[in-house]
Amino acid sequence: MPMPISRRTFALGLAAGAAATALPSPAAASAAAPFFGEATLWDSAVDPLASYHVHALAVLPDDTILACTEGRHLVCDAGPHDLLVRRSTDKGQTWTPSQTVALSVDGQSWSNPTFVVDRTTGEVFLFHGLCVQLPENTSCSADSSTVYVISSKDGGATWSEPRSLAGLFDHFPYNWAMHGPGPGHGIQLDSGRLLLTVSHRTIISGVPAADRHYGASSLYSDDHGRTWQAGGEVPMATGYPVVGEARLVQREDGTVLMNSRPGSGNDWPRDIAVSSDGGLTWSPPTMNFSPSLFNGVDTGLVRYSGGPGSGDVNRVLFSRPDAPMRWNMTVAVSYDEGDSFRYARSVNAGRGYYSDLARLSDGTIILLYGCDGDLDGTPRRVAAARFNLEWLTQGRDSLTTGPKLTETTYDLGHTARAHTSGGTVTVVSEATARGGARAAFAPAATGDYIEYPFFVLQRDARELWLRYYRTGDGGLMTVTVDGKTPRTSTVDLTAFRGDGYDVVLLDRKRLRPGPHTIRFTLAGAGRGGGTAISLDQLSLIEAAASPDVREEVTVDNGGLGFDTTGTWPSSRGVPGYYGFNYLTHARGTGANTARWRPALPGDDRYEVLVSYAADPNRATNAPYVVHHAEGTTAVPVNQKVRGVPDIRMGEWKSLGTFSFRAGLDGYVELSDAADGVVIADAVRFRRQAQA
Repeated sequence: MPMPISRRTFALGLAAGAAATALPSPAAASAAAPFFGEATLWDSAVDPLASYHVHALAVLPDDTILACTEGRHLVCDAGPHDLLVRRSTDKGQTWTPSQTVALSVDGQSWSNPTFVVDRTTGEVFLFHGLCVQLPENTSCSADSSTVYVISSKDGGATWSEPRSLAGLFDHFPYNWAMHGPGPGHGIQLDSGRLLLTVSHRTIISGVPAADRHYGASSLYSDDHGRTWQAGGEVPMATGYPVVGEARLVQREDGTVLMNSRPGSGNDWPRDIAVSSDGGLTWSPPTMNFSPSLFNGVDTGLVRYSGGPGSGDVNRVLFSRPDAPMRWNMTVAVSYDEGDSFRYARSVNAGRGYYSDLARLSDGTIILLYGCDGDLDGTPRRVAAARFNLEWLTQGRDSLTTGPKLTETTYDLGHTARAHTSGGTVTVVSEATARGGARAAFAPAATGDYIEYPFFVLQRDARELWLRYYRTGDGGLMTVTVDGKTPRTSTVDLTAFRGDGYDVVLLDRKRLRPGPHTIRFTLAGAGRGGGTAISLDQLSLIEAAASPDVREEVTVDNGGLGFDTTGTWPSSRGVPGYYGFNYLTHARGTGANTARWRPALPGDDRYEVLVSYAADPNRATNAPYVVHHAEGTTAVPVNQKVRGVPDIRMGEWKSLGTFSFRAGLDGYVELSDAADGVVIADAVRFRRQAQA
């Protein structure tokens, strides 16, 4: 029985997309020159309120753009908030003055604006919450909130009286008191259903964080917004993943993907869950590592083209800070319904916060996002950027030509023709797997493998991509294709922060027509000490342009692969560090050490770079030691001198380029045997470019 194969071609011209409802006009389609523009909508350095944070964005059927933000009287999540709306009727080039649609009276805290547009009637709904703190709560977080909705039938010029949706979530068995719509925007399904997400938790006063039941559910209407009903909750479990602020996309097969924020502080993957009944029930959540780890933050997610019943290319756009903290606002495009993101471009290299995305009928992309300022949690200003697909992909995709790529997929969750040398294989049915199931392989010993046959129809250069599943007990896995080692030959399947899916580009190879074999072998324990291997899908992609792939591994303090001996206090006092913080140690005898151990993808030469927060009290001879394939090399670093800044955070100093073996053999160590304070922050291993 052959392994299931599917093939999708995205070399789209106008004729192929004639059935799509949002195609550009011929005049617009011929205007493929890249463009970018930006307008500031709110700025706390100029406008009257202290902060403008948490946003919503919508495009109406006539291309009117609506942008909404919380106008905060104090820099505080539970302080007095207005809700402010600005409109544009010329594709984001000019905007009306702010319109207050919910005014804070006696300290009222209006929050979480979320638009939902009914494209049948043209009516737009604005959901929001009214937050309340208990008297004993002295924090900046509310204890409870009630969901309200207002609507407009004239493009946002005027709005109805608010309707309370109190009581809709009382039947859930979690003592939820806080109900936060979206924020951002909901969607309309192909059935006409209006759908949005709502995040929940208990009160916080007197309730330990572990007992607050953070979760999410859906809210829907099947009668064009006249009535609203509670959908299902995402199944809850102890620990992570925990779902929160979320976006929705309806996929080509009609299912709905929820992509949500799992946590606060530090860096996280995303949570994903799937509904096959329009939000009435949801699959258990898993994590999605493919956009990489970044700060816990509300992100933008929107279908740009394709979807159910469309003949157009399936494109999904995603906006987020591409950094471990809130820096470097970036937009990426996915051609596989949000499972991976092929092309990405930085919009603003400075601070970047919450964001939302929308599309105009001519293909123009609108990004609403918070940016700039000196605070970790709230922006100085809110900007609306406008750009086209050609700018975003740097010419690698356009509405006239398409992305010119073909993907052939092989379902590794289908194990009928898989062969193992030892151990056991279990098929795990999971809605978040691309084929609905993944293979969980438990090797009996190091060297055990599972292999799959696959078939290539014609000789051509192809990218080989693997979607796999990370777990806390993941092993160190090696890969061969027809007995040969691909460029990425080794993967550590250990999860960080929670279990979930990841993708990796194994190689670019010219494969002969006919049968082939891919083998996955347990090489040893992963960095978490486990040996499990779990696989989802192999993809062969023929493409006219290369994807955006960084061939580097960064190990941050506190992250997977980092450990210390002795006590290293945490600090955030001096800028220039990578991630959430850095560690310090006074000068000593060398008894206290920090170690960074990466999982390197292949035998090769790697440049080793270190990040630290420079300051006059630092050591001039911080004793880094690089353990590489040819021995050890000591490299003292003057940490009084700043390194080279990177838009993804950190200031970096190169220790040199060294040969490393694939896997977990190599590492970098730092001790306190120095003449001043030693900083342990992050180490990056950057692979040399392929000849």
